[in-house]
Amino acid sequence: MSALRGKLFLFPVVIAEDTEKAVIPPHVIECIKNTQYFLCENIRTARRFISKLKVHSSIESLHFEILDKDTSIETLPKLFVRLLQGNNIGVLSESGCPGVADPGALAVAYAHENGFTVVPLVGPSSILLALMASGLNGQQFAFHGYLPVHASEAGTAIKMLERESKEKNQTQIFIETPYRNNALLSHLVKTLQPDTRLCVAINLTAPGEKIICQSVRKWKQSSISLEKVPAVFLFLAGS
Repeated sequence: MSALRGKLFLFPVVIAEDTEKAVIPPHVIECIKNTQYFLCENIRTARRFISKLKVHSSIESLHFEILDKDTSIETLPKLFVRLLQGNNIGVLSESGCPGVADPGALAVAYAHENGFTVVPLVGPSSILLALMASGLNGQQFAFHGYLPVHASEAGTAIKMLERESKEKNQTQIFIETPYRNNALLSHLVKTLQPDTRLCVAINLTAPGEKIICQSVRKWKQSSISLEKVPAVFLFLAGS
């Protein structure tokens, strides 16, 4: 066993199809080229992503292990054996950056606890891109994942988050399953105060990218369909 430990690399993945050349930096691609072992949520999509980069002569020579929301802490030592042998391991998210709204955080926490070097690499994050493009408060913000599905629970959560936003001058950020985008937008427009600024960022980094940020008052006067498109929602309560 090598005395030299490998490193845990956090590899960003595209958030829109066929955008590898536009959003994955050359130094990240070079690191992927020099990595043979990967932890990922879905082996099929991970293999497809790396295949599109065209940096390995044979995708069959690479090794993939599952790291997802069902991975238990007890299985992590086995997944990290390659690091003890001096090999680097790359963590791949299904979309965007590992560890951000992503089960890759489990591997990162384990690496720190056991003295392995963690190397985060630059790449697309829909959460940060949406915040950057929103014009809302980028000094104070919080990501909340998914809101409740049921209308009454969603309404209660939205009101609570709006109060918090007003008290802290805090941008609230969340996502939704694409087929429920329109329902969520409807909940937001009906529940939020007219002067609250609401931003919806869809298809980020894709050809159909669109970012709309305006008061809820203006949202009530507009019509837009978000059917089956990846979207990030943000709002900031009026002062």
